[in-house]
Amino acid sequence: MRILITEPIDPEGVNLLRSQGLDVDEKYTISYEELRSIIVNYDAIIVRSGTKITREIIDAARFLKVIGRAGVGLDNIDVNYAVSRGIKVVSTPEATSTSVAELVFAYILCHYRKLIEANSSMKNRKWLKHELTGNELKGKVLGIIGLGRIGMEVARRAKAFEMRLLVYDVRDVSKECNEIGALQVSLRTLLEESDIVSIHVPLTRETYHMISEKELSIMKRTAMIINTSRGEVIDGKALLKVLNEGRIAGAGLDVFKNEPPTEEWEVELTSHPNVIATPHIGAATREAQRRAGYLIANAVLNELIKSK
Repeated sequence: MRILITEPIDPEGVNLLRSQGLDVDEKYTISYEELRSIIVNYDAIIVRSGTKITREIIDAARFLKVIGRAGVGLDNIDVNYAVSRGIKVVSTPEATSTSVAELVFAYILCHYRKLIEANSSMKNRKWLKHELTGNELKGKVLGIIGLGRIGMEVARRAKAFEMRLLVYDVRDVSKECNEIGALQVSLRTLLEESDIVSIHVPLTRETYHMISEKELSIMKRTAMIINTSRGEVIDGKALLKVLNEGRIAGAGLDVFKNEPPTEEWEVELTSHPNVIATPHIGAATREAQRRAGYLIANAVLNELIKSK
């Protein structure tokens, strides 16, 4: 059986597949057109977030049995159409939760303790001890939108900082809330009462721009918002507007409408003095990549064995 890998995964995963006698092709610079023309030759494909598996690609994949996504989001794959064609779709949501949750707290600590400004001032030979007075996290309210694996990891870390927790989720997550000492509330209540809002939902029709100017306007002027999910869950233009008007205090952004950002407003947003922007590095730790590579290879291998 042949497997195509279009974006790098940890060598441990590739080695696992080859050790089982599978023919593995690694094509990391493949274009959409080339993928469409060669996918007919493969039984499985492993991607990350950059490869689009559209209906057109699936139609061309006559022998495809498995689509593996090394990571958590599936918005680059037409999952429903793949399933309708009898193709299994597997992913590794458990692989990156710790890394993303730790990045969330990196944003929070940088914002609350003014670490970026402090570091920059020292490099410019300025001693701004009194000017860079920050705030403690203890007692602050963290609002978590989406209490899945990553949301739970964020919540556990928040408890270590003795923060109060509010949760919004379309599901009943009362059991999980009891476990972490959180209160499940409406989205409006969460936005009104939180000092920090952290978003952890997939990008769907329902979550597209779920945080627009209306929602941002509900937040405290001293609040910050963090997005490590998908860029278009937040209306980026609206976020830029409320930041420019001083209606919220800051943002930590790891995901964007375009990656890398290309539109003028996106560049202005990432350059904003009250925004901490990173190039989608939530899962970019050695440990997370090792887990993701091995787990997705194992999942794809298991599905191929079942299909025999």
